[in-house]
Amino acid sequence: MDALTVATTYGAAMFEVARDLDKIEAMEKDLAALDGIFRDEPDFFNLVCNPGIDAQGKKNAVKAVLEGRVDKELLNFLFILIDKRRIGGFHAIVKAYRAQVNANLGVSIGTAYSAVPLSEDRLKRLETETGKLLQKNVRLDNQIDKEIIGGVRIFVEGKLIDASVRTRLDSLKDRLAQM
Repeated sequence: MDALTVATTYGAAMFEVARDLDKIEAMEKDLAALDGIFRDEPDFFNLVCNPGIDAQGKKNAVKAVLEGRVDKELLNFLFILIDKRRIGGFHAIVKAYRAQVNANLGVSIGTAYSAVPLSEDRLKRLETETGKLLQKNVRLDNQIDKEIIGGVRIFVEGKLIDASVRTRLDSLKDRLAQM
């Protein structure tokens, strides 16, 4: 199974468990916190991914560090990932879980590319405007793109809304060339 399929399968399974237990938001917070821990402490993550350490040793380490700090269902989920040798895909699984949560809430996630960081207010306005255009609830993440002179490029669900200065200039250049 390829990594994307694995992440989607496990992310969906975790979502189903969280939904059945009415813990979708709590599980999302725990997953985000654990994802942060694994990113901030790569040695710990490398330990639980190390093929030279047996599954029980990994589970003992995870239990010692996380028991009482995360939900027991999440701890059991980590044990399953360790047993199935899928813990290396944890970050992608968290992303797949978030996608399930957003789909459940009817939210589309996108990225607003800009030359400089956008203010929170500007990002909210772009979410609203994009949501009206696409007739969906939209949440945007802001990424800096050095290629953009000004304006923004928004990418949501495979659609590109290009309101960048470069695109406007290129369009103007094409119109002038046609004259």
